[in-house]
Amino acid sequence: MKNFLFKLSLVVVLLLSIRTVSANVSLVVLGDSLSAGYGLSSQQTWVAELQRRWQQSHPDYAIINASISGETTTGGLRRLEGILERHKPDALFIELGGNDGLRGFNLSTVRANLEQIIDQARAEGVKVALSQVMVPPNYGQRFAQQFTGLYEDIAKEKNVPLIPFFMQPLIEESSDYVQNDGIHPTAEAQPKIADFLEPHLLELLQRAK
Repeated sequence: MKNFLFKLSLVVVLLLSIRTVSANVSLVVLGDSLSAGYGLSSQQTWVAELQRRWQQSHPDYAIINASISGETTTGGLRRLEGILERHKPDALFIELGGNDGLRGFNLSTVRANLEQIIDQARAEGVKVALSQVMVPPNYGQRFAQQFTGLYEDIAKEKNVPLIPFFMQPLIEESSDYVQNDGIHPTAEAQPKIADFLEPHLLELLQRAK
């Protein structure tokens, strides 16, 4: 009888473990160096910071960093199918376009790529949020406005949440949060970015449940 009860308890534990794993809701961050952690270790990024927090506060949520330094919208679109197949996420946060803007890529190409990323993810049942991205003002006011407006238009047309550009408040708050290149966030900035993005991404994951 004792042996039977022991085996039964093991079965219950295994079933509960399986249920916990299957209940996980996962989020993939598809970004560039701002999310990949240019000049930092992978454990210093804002994505890793959120992962550590959620292990305590939201253990049923998983966050996966599929960001690559130097990534463009074309590269993100090219990688998307493999990312969706490998991770099977419930939600996708798109943080791409900065490198396109810095290289002066055609805005119609940027738009088409972002729209295809959104459409492909949605076709797999993935909830999507888009990050606003901005280019430095020295690229000209007209181009900067067109670039900013591009994201607003896509979010409106595709009916996806547009999350404010997380670098903007950092730049305004202190130069200590930006590396010497004037573009990339420092290690000290990563918890700040996590603070800024966390409520937006939690809301996205709630919708993906």
